[in-house]
Amino acid sequence: MTISISSAFDSGNIRVLSIRDTSEQVRAELEIVKDQQSDFYQWFHFRVAGVAGREVELAITNCGTSAYPDGWPGYKARVSEDRETWTQAETSYANGTLTIRLSPDVNAVWVAYFAPYSMERHHDLIAWAACQPGVEHRELGVTLDGQPLDLLTLGEGPKKVWLYARQHPGESMAEWWMEGALERLCDEEDSVARLLRRQATFHIVPNMNPDGSRRGHLRTNAVGVNLNREWHEPSMERSPEVFLVRGAMDETGVDFAMDVHGDEAIAAVFLAGFEGIAGLTERQLGLYNRFRDTLALRTPDFQTERGYPLSAAGKANLSMSTNQIAQRFGAVAMTLEMPFKDNDDLPDAEFGWSPARSMQLAKDCLSVLAEMIGEI
Repeated sequence: MTISISSAFDSGNIRVLSIRDTSEQVRAELEIVKDQQSDFYQWFHFRVAGVAGREVELAITNCGTSAYPDGWPGYKARVSEDRETWTQAETSYANGTLTIRLSPDVNAVWVAYFAPYSMERHHDLIAWAACQPGVEHRELGVTLDGQPLDLLTLGEGPKKVWLYARQHPGESMAEWWMEGALERLCDEEDSVARLLRRQATFHIVPNMNPDGSRRGHLRTNAVGVNLNREWHEPSMERSPEVFLVRGAMDETGVDFAMDVHGDEAIAAVFLAGFEGIAGLTERQLGLYNRFRDTLALRTPDFQTERGYPLSAAGKANLSMSTNQIAQRFGAVAMTLEMPFKDNDDLPDAEFGWSPARSMQLAKDCLSVLAEMIGEI
């Protein structure tokens, strides 16, 4: 049977350099393709076919010059035979090459940087959520590729909560988090959801970057723009996604905001705040610290020891959403980071960090928010 490797599908990304098929082994040399009009690359997602019962070695040779080469040591690729269950593959990294070894039982197997969240699944999520009681769907506008930018609104309380994810499209764990959040918030029998919906109005953007998601980008939109460096001065020409969402935020105001991401190098879940903004208040910082510390008490999947360095006073980068929103609205804002690797404090040899853990973390975050929503 002919061996083939393909990525011509939603969020696909790989370039085939060579395939060598011997009686003992299939070995392929591959490269990750850069984001359109950008030097960023790290996301991969492809299918290997014709390999049932074979030993397969996949060597991605350009990892040493990827966006975050520190993300490869200790990392394990995700693999699936049914595109539903994604497990960790045997993976090693040396001299700029990531080597993935498989022994598939079926002829077609999918390999990805993390469990993908397709645009088709996104549309299924929007359709499901929009049909739930009390949920309103609004199309904020369209992207440069002509895809809709979706906003879901629910709740009737006075506090204005914004949840948004996947500014960086390769961070697919962020939309798995969103699915978990919507699942909980739409459960009419969940007391946490009922309390939150009574005290707050939620504005939710499950995918901030549909174009990059479909194109198989790591970090940028259709024209190579990093959306999380556009919040100071977005435009419809470069960053319509940010322009439209920030405009909607200006209409509603923001009391609490969470920007959901994934981190390539740090094998832990952590938060990043807004300590360097010029308008920082003790109230803002105290509520942020309370959320962070309470989440650490509530779930072993979250920790506070590892994360990004704090910005110096008055030196916050206002092109980043968390800083911009905290400064612009006086909001309690934060960036949530989940790992592409595993959570080293609580490892799972089979699945690593996973869609299920991302979804559960969302529900844990909402529990913490419920404890303090009245004070935000």
